[in-house]
Amino acid sequence: MPKNKSHSGASKRFRVTGTGKIMRRRTNKNHLLEHKPSKRTRRLSADAQLPPADARKIKKLLG
Repeated sequence: MPKNKSHSGASKRFRVTGTGKIMRRRTNKNHLLEHKPSKRTRRLSADAQLPPADARKIKKLLG
């Protein structure tokens, strides 16, 4: 049987922690940062955990 390939787009966007949680980047941290308060950009730097409903789909894509 052939090996399963992970979805290359998903593997760039999500990572799995040691305990199996799926982490994602927060939105609004990509561009147009000059007018956003530094308090907000610091808060957006932290990774967020995916909700369980979405995590099931992403785990399938990551292989």
